Amino acid sequence: MSKRFIAAALLPGLILAAIGISHPVRLNADSASWWATMHMILVPVFPLLGLSVWVLLRRDTSPLGWAGRIAAVVYIAFYGTLDAVSGISAGTVVNATGELGEGVTALFAVGTVFGRIGALGFFVAVVAVLGSNWRAGVRHPLFWVAAVVLLGSCYFFATRHIYAPLGVAAMIGFAAGFTVVEVLRQRSEAALLVQKS
Repeated sequence: MSKRFIAAALLPGLILAAIGISHPVRLNADSASWWATMHMILVPVFPLLGLSVWVLLRRDTSPLGWAGRIAAVVYIAFYGTLDAVSGISAGTVVNATGELGEGVTALFAVGTVFGRIGALGFFVAVVAVLGSNWRAGVRHPLFWVAAVVLLGSCYFFATRHIYAPLGVAAMIGFAAGFTVVEVLRQRSEAALLVQKS
């Protein structure tokens, strides 16, 4: 078992879940400082979910594998923009002015569009990961459990960001689902090597 690949599947979701626990439910004068700071912290963390996808697709050179990689890049670019606009920018404005004005509302409107595109990209990436592993012969019953968890997590990620409790649960779901898929893939590859020798 390659522990570094398992760590790459597991840790991004857990880190995001831990940060999500402290995500303010609403942006206001009281939460604005942490809102902006937290999203600055998230700038290098959210892309790690895309890295998990690349790790899980590392051996798949098929069109499906490349579609998953491209979808992960779409997620990284667009979801990062959501965080920059609705997170850092909106939080900074409210922190400076003490109020939610039309400018902040406009920032949220723009950020929402980018977030939806990013979440859709991540959904496509997850579907590609599942399809890739199924094509590679991963058929263990736990794979189907992981598939349900991952697809459910995609829904809650798209609708609840990383807000507790459902957004945090989605991040834990990504951590668990990606780890199960990676472990099953490694076991499947090891079994194939034993059969060939």
